[in-house]
Amino acid sequence: MFLRLLYDDTLAQASYLIGCDGSGEALVVDPNRDIGRYLDLARREGFRVTHVTETHIHADFVSGSRELAQRTGARLYLSGMGGPDWRYRFAEEAHAVVLEDGARFRVGAIEVSVRHTPGHTPEHLMFLVTDTKSGRDPMGALTGDFIFVGDVGRPDLLERAARQQGTMDASARQLFASLRRCRDLPDYLQIWPGHGAGSSCGKSLGAVPQSTLGYERRTNWAFAIEDEDEFVRRVLEGQPDPPRYFANMKRINRDGPPLRSASPSIQRLPPDQLASALAEGAVVDTRTAQEYGRGAVRGTINIPANRAFTSWAGWLLPYDKDIYLITGTNGEESAAEIAKDLSGIGLDRVVGFFDAAGLNGRSTDGTLQTIPSIDAASIEKAAAEGGLAVVDVRTPGEWKTGHLPWARHVPLGDLPDRVGDLPKDRPIVVHCQAGGRAAIAASLLLARGFSDVRIFSGGFSEWKSAGKAVSHDP
Repeated sequence: MFLRLLYDDTLAQASYLIGCDGSGEALVVDPNRDIGRYLDLARREGFRVTHVTETHIHADFVSGSRELAQRTGARLYLSGMGGPDWRYRFAEEAHAVVLEDGARFRVGAIEVSVRHTPGHTPEHLMFLVTDTKSGRDPMGALTGDFIFVGDVGRPDLLERAARQQGTMDASARQLFASLRRCRDLPDYLQIWPGHGAGSSCGKSLGAVPQSTLGYERRTNWAFAIEDEDEFVRRVLEGQPDPPRYFANMKRINRDGPPLRSASPSIQRLPPDQLASALAEGAVVDTRTAQEYGRGAVRGTINIPANRAFTSWAGWLLPYDKDIYLITGTNGEESAAEIAKDLSGIGLDRVVGFFDAAGLNGRSTDGTLQTIPSIDAASIEKAAAEGGLAVVDVRTPGEWKTGHLPWARHVPLGDLPDRVGDLPKDRPIVVHCQAGGRAAIAASLLLARGFSDVRIFSGGFSEWKSAGKAVSHDP
């Protein structure tokens, strides 16, 4: 048996290719939209992709299962569990095999057993993998968003992302039952999860790519709790806010992601098209916060092209408008990679990019704008005198650990909907924990008409280290 983990750092997402050396057949589990990587791996290793499946309807990326099956002629296997609201609506059209609890299928000499594990989502499946040439017992489990290294899948997404009110408690209890149902499985069983550290599908995922069931039983908090009510309380406590694009992903992946004939293409645009781009679509400056602060085009949104880019893009960019990029060095190469990342979460309307160096001061009013920084001492003096407004854009969990005495809490993901709550009659200082999110927030406020926006780049970390006063909500 051949097994290879393919990990996407921008999504903190794992997919797997499992091949049978004897037959040359291969199964791909939880592919994302970048299907070329699976085709390339199979070709290099001498396999044919003959089976494609996924553990559940994904919320954080556009699934590549339908497209990969269509491209290769592979048989598509999809969950039939979870009730009518969580059935794949394209299953019949795609001639998919609908999987029920207890089903089995083979990939050459590899047997895959299906176990329904609801909780994270109603239709969620776990796949037990047995190399029948080596023995009759499963060697590993593809757990998707059910069991992670050090954590379990969050059961609150139906309510908080898909807006199905009153489902969190019931989903948490289903998750508890699914964990208890694993008691018959051996300690040596390898755990191959669908996400790693940095994913929003859990709250404390480990950075190790795989584990064993025995190790998780010893170290994973979820296995240590025997009382169902206590488990429900713990698993729902402190979950991060789900990015708002999660609801779109659920709908797209349930109804059937659009098939593409090729990877997205992107063209370099001349600077004189910047004004029309700002008027008609969303212009994203993908440079670092420092570069953006030294020369910001008013009306653009600064989302640096780092590991958090895809998540914040899903929070803040529109799905119903064209998207334009501003890039720094290696413009064409960077733009193509960014467009691919955006396509991975369904933002397919990237039509072109501008080289930052070629803008030459162009903006809606003909000049580039610098965004001033402010230090802790200046904030302390001016805020105490009422001379500025302080906006903390950290998460609710971070806010609860302490905050600046005068700060107003507006999490970054909520900022576009709450700009009307902020004053325009005095300077606004934005900050986060250490500076990265503050630059994004500053760009959003400038794009919405705020004229005097400053960044406390050191953030709450610097404030606390300096021994400044910290407030805690009761």
